[in-house]
Amino acid sequence: MGTTQLDTVPEPKYWHLKNVLAEALDSEFTVGEILPNERELAARFGVARATLRQALEQLELEGRLQRRRGVGTTVAPPRVGVDVSASPYDWPGIASDAWQATECTRAVPPATVARLLDSDAGEEAHVVRRVRMGHGQSVAAELLYVPASSVPDLSGIDAPSGPALARSVLRELARLDLEGQDRAVELGSAGAVDAKELDRLPGAPVLVVTTRYFSGGRTAAVSAATYRADTCRLTFGAHGDLEISHDDDRRRAS
Repeated sequence: MGTTQLDTVPEPKYWHLKNVLAEALDSEFTVGEILPNERELAARFGVARATLRQALEQLELEGRLQRRRGVGTTVAPPRVGVDVSASPYDWPGIASDAWQATECTRAVPPATVARLLDSDAGEEAHVVRRVRMGHGQSVAAELLYVPASSVPDLSGIDAPSGPALARSVLRELARLDLEGQDRAVELGSAGAVDAKELDRLPGAPVLVVTTRYFSGGRTAAVSAATYRADTCRLTFGAHGDLEISHDDDRRRAS
């Protein structure tokens, strides 16, 4: 990996350095190879470590690098396409679902989720945690929020806790008539729990897919799925639509 003079370039130093590093990753490194430490890289390029860190963070965001616990920064493999398309009339938990239920608890949803559910302040919901595997690793973690009103017969089911209770919630949810769903995708950063589930560092870039499921003229459940941004590119299938929002102005793009 060579050096470069950054003082005379018109673009931000970290961005130019990012491009130089990207070229080096293509020509001098192989997938899985560990990069030199930050001190060595900063000295080699004659930049402050803060500038280097910005460049490395951008490359991680673009899926070129991975930060791994106890290993360091490595060259990432090509992103894997993860299909997030779904029939607008399929509940989560159907036979073809790629997710595995791991836990179910009762908790008050975050304020953003509570607004989507139109639930009262302090009202608890069933929270089903699920994981999605791909190529031998966890690629996504999901929290599915299901109000008690959506599964009123759950109390009669003998499933005290854990994955069994999660599957029971999903089974009861599927008894409702699903009228449709909507979905939004945004860039986020991994919280402590999701980071551990996905083998990432807290704050690592992630893609958050929020899905609302509608039944009986209301929101029956809300899913917040967190995908690894470094290894995943989301695909929506042949009929997937992407909704682009600009404040109150919305338009649809295929």
